[in-house]
Amino acid sequence: MKSILSKPKIIISVVGARPNFIKAAPLMAALAKHNDSFKSILVHTGQHYDYNLSKLFFEQLRMPKPDIDLGIGSGSHSQQTAKTMVELERVFTEHKPDLVVVFGDVNSTLAGSLVAAKMGIPIAHVEAGLRSFDMTMPEEINRMVTDRLSSYCFISEHSGMENLQKEGVDPNKLFLVGNIMIDSLINHLAQCSQSPILETLGLEPKKYAVITLHRPSNVDDQEILSRLLSVLNEIAEQLPLIFPCHPRTKKEMNKFGFDGHQVSGGIRILEPLGYLDFLRLQSESLFVLTDSGGIQEETTYLKIPCITLRYNTERPVTVEIGSNVLTGPEPDKIKPVVNHILNGSFKRGQIPPMWDGSTAARITDILLDKLGSSF
Repeated sequence: MKSILSKPKIIISVVGARPNFIKAAPLMAALAKHNDSFKSILVHTGQHYDYNLSKLFFEQLRMPKPDIDLGIGSGSHSQQTAKTMVELERVFTEHKPDLVVVFGDVNSTLAGSLVAAKMGIPIAHVEAGLRSFDMTMPEEINRMVTDRLSSYCFISEHSGMENLQKEGVDPNKLFLVGNIMIDSLINHLAQCSQSPILETLGLEPKKYAVITLHRPSNVDDQEILSRLLSVLNEIAEQLPLIFPCHPRTKKEMNKFGFDGHQVSGGIRILEPLGYLDFLRLQSESLFVLTDSGGIQEETTYLKIPCITLRYNTERPVTVEIGSNVLTGPEPDKIKPVVNHILNGSFKRGQIPPMWDGSTAARITDILLDKLGSSF
């Protein structure tokens, strides 16, 4: 689309955690093709600061180095959000953005939207409208508040459109654009095939499974974590389980004394992996066990069986037509699904509409069209 903007609009994109980086990378690339229309500023809050969860992702996703790195670090939800808000207010005051773009549902997303709203700056929420309907999840609060404050709700699946319509959001703010995480996945599939991770670990395609665990509801509760490790040990008797361990999970496992005798030799615990290594590991696996939202989406596109260790999902399309099954952290529900996968009777699912690698381009076209008349 030809630019219709009289002068470049300043767009600040706020990222803070691994899922944000994957969602922001294709949009940053799309905006960069229109530097006569947009001046793009990337702010990294530092919510994820571990090298393999932050800097390495920027490098592998070929994202520009953040223009501003706030270095917020860890803390409680309130502390992290509050510190981020203070620093973002300073950044927004200095740079006077015409639009603030936030991604997903992490604390940096909430902080960016709250500060922008208080300052009268329009907000675009990428991955709007998703709902788990579980208010015990901090992410659900972040999603709901951000959507309510946003001027542009960029939606990844039909459930998001339906949720926002039911909540009474102005239909002129709603744009079904597809899943931007899939843009990154498609853009990097060929490159990830060059990763040596399988050879390094001595793995053969489709002869191992992958685990990721990080949600407080699973890893902060000693009884639930013990139950999960027990069933994972049973599964590991049938095939190797590869477990890139999130720093939070590692901390809780150490606290509970689960890093030794409670983890069998069939479970291989690794440090967090970079995007390309994990994408190859995931794409060649027989199945994945996870409590991650983004991995539910990636496995759906890849048509890899996904066992989600949660009772709900904010991405219902991955269950309705994709390859995802919800089991919660319940061994009696997990083991039958594993058996279906091992005996070849598990569904493969379909790729949802508009998960086609063009989401960032659709968002950019909308911004080109709307920003010229919105300010």
